[in-house]
Amino acid sequence: MSTEPLLSVRNLTKTFPGRRRTSPVRAVDGISFDVAAGETLGLVGESGCGKSTTGRMIVRLLEPTAGSITYDGRDISHLSQRGLKPLRKDMQMVFQDPQSSLNPRQTVARIISDPLMVQGSPAAEARTRAAELMELVGLIPEHIDRYPHEFSGGQAQRIGIARALATSPRLVVADEPVSALDVSVQAQIVNLMERLQRELGLAYLFVAHDLSVVKRVCDRVAVMYLGRIVEIGAKERVYAAPAHPYTRALLSAVPLPDPAAERTRERITLLGDPPSPAAPPPGCTFHPRCPKAQEICRAEAPLLRIAAPGEARQVACHFPEAA
Repeated sequence: MSTEPLLSVRNLTKTFPGRRRTSPVRAVDGISFDVAAGETLGLVGESGCGKSTTGRMIVRLLEPTAGSITYDGRDISHLSQRGLKPLRKDMQMVFQDPQSSLNPRQTVARIISDPLMVQGSPAAEARTRAAELMELVGLIPEHIDRYPHEFSGGQAQRIGIARALATSPRLVVADEPVSALDVSVQAQIVNLMERLQRELGLAYLFVAHDLSVVKRVCDRVAVMYLGRIVEIGAKERVYAAPAHPYTRALLSAVPLPDPAAERTRERITLLGDPPSPAAPPPGCTFHPRCPKAQEICRAEAPLLRIAAPGEARQVACHFPEAA
């Protein structure tokens, strides 16, 4: 059995050109991580930290500025569209807004079967497969000729998941797949994604800002701040003993089910808003909001390194919390 990760990202960077006199925006700033076959890695952080940009680069909807993306041992960072076509069936994406990601002029049959026909399947065979996928994700196959507006938000997201599964992928990038849904529907979609992972052996890159959802579905968690990963490790370790001050602040805002614990726990409030990625601060980009910042933080960017002896978790902080 191979021990190589299914997906390996190294020093991945995405810079968008500035408009007129504005500076270029470094949305993703040299991040590295792996995703093993059958694993779920959660990518979390505030809005604008580069999570979705990372996901879109991995499935090559965006061209990386620098760094490498290796899928199943093959560097796909700068493959042409022709070179990517055979790999598209192995890597798919579920988008945040289910309604806007579905073509309103196409039937569900066409939406789900399109990826198969692009890969060369006959139309009749693709339609049969689309009906099977509707049943797999909990939809009624007889509704296959309906249009997206005839479905609820949760049902529309099930259609998006069925479309992603059409080509039997091994890796699915889920970009905030439940954030646009009601809480009760969120639970249904999360249950569905967990079941599909067990049955199909999928690997997920789960992009989210809801740390409660991430805690439930992910094996490992990577925390992003202003385009960089500041902490990454096993879910249990990150949630139980966060090493980076930013991770601690994020987790302190997650509601607790126990009212007594909620009243007595420490709530960490960060000062100000995140800096602009067009003009990031020198040194550690978190230092203007960090309660522990010292002179070295303002002058030198910390490297991502092992948080404590004997564990695989990594943290980018000059003064990490003790485990």
